[in-house]
Amino acid sequence: MSTTTELDNKNDLLARVARRRHRQQAEQAAVTWLLRIAALISILTTAGIVIILVVQSMGYFAEVSVWDFLKGSDLAPPFSLQQFGVVSLVGGTLLVALIAGLVSLTLGLGAAIFLSEYAPERLRRFLKPILEVLAGIPTVVYGYFALTFVTPILQGIFGADRVIVFNALSAGLVMGLMIMPMVSTLSEDAMVAVPRSLRDAAYALGATRFEVATKVVIPAALSGIVASFILAVSRAIGETMIVKIAAGATPNLTLNPLESIQAMTAYIVQVSLGETPQGSIEYKTIFAVGLLLFVMTLAMNIVGRWVISRFRQQYE
Repeated sequence: MSTTTELDNKNDLLARVARRRHRQQAEQAAVTWLLRIAALISILTTAGIVIILVVQSMGYFAEVSVWDFLKGSDLAPPFSLQQFGVVSLVGGTLLVALIAGLVSLTLGLGAAIFLSEYAPERLRRFLKPILEVLAGIPTVVYGYFALTFVTPILQGIFGADRVIVFNALSAGLVMGLMIMPMVSTLSEDAMVAVPRSLRDAAYALGATRFEVATKVVIPAALSGIVASFILAVSRAIGETMIVKIAAGATPNLTLNPLESIQAMTAYIVQVSLGETPQGSIEYKTIFAVGLLLFVMTLAMNIVGRWVISRFRQQYE
C-alpha cells in the first residue's frame, strides 16, 4: 500500500511539474509574441511615415527641382518659381538648435559631473528626479515662458531696440533647458558605469576630484556623453511649439540670434493651419520640408551610432 501511495504521489508531483513547465512555456511564448508585435508596430509606423513623406514629396519635386528647393532661401507665401527654397528654414532651425545644444551641453554635463562625482548618494537620488521633471513639462509652456519671461530679460540686457519680441536666442535658451535633462541623465549614467578602479588609480597618483572627473571619467564615458548630446540636439531640431511661439515666423537667413527666424517645424505648422488647399503646391511643401527634417535627424542618429561604436569602451 505504501509503495502504491508513494508512486501516486510521485506521479502527481511529475504532473504538477509538467503543468507548471507547460504554463511557463505558454507565458514565455505569449511575452515573446507581444514583444514581436510591439517591435513590428514601431517598424511599420516608421515605414508608413517614410512612405507618406516620400510619396507626397515626389508630387512636390515633380513641379520644383530638388536643387531649387535646397539652394533657394525663401519658402514663404505667396509662392512663385523663385520662392521654393528651404535654406532660410534650415538656417533658422540650426541656429536655434546650436544655441540649445550649447546650453544643454554646458548645464547638462555640469549637472552630470556633480551628480556622479560630487553629490552624496542621498542627494543624488533626490536631485536626479527633479532634473528629469523638466523633461515632462509641456513644450507649449516652455514657449510661453521664453516669450513672456526670457525675452523681456534679453531686452533689458541688450536693449529693446536690438532684441525683437520673437527672436532665436530666447527660443534656443529655453530649448536648451528643456533638453538639458536628457544630456545630464544619459551622461550621468555613462559616468557612473565607469569602474571605480579607474578613479582610485587616479586618486592614488595624486589627482584631484576635478581632474579625475575631467581627465579620467569623461574620456572613459565619452561615447555615452556624445550620444546623449546628439540625441538631445536631434530632439531640439524636431521641436515645434517653442520655436513657433518664441522664435517667430519670419524666414530669415541670419546668424544674429536676436532677430526673428522661422524653423522648419514652425513652417509646417503655419502651412498646416487649414487655410492651404489640399493637393496644392503649397500643401505639398510641408511634406518636402518634413522629409528633409527626417533626413537630418536620421543622419544625426547615424552619426551618434557611429560615435558609440567607434569610441565605446567596455569594462569588466
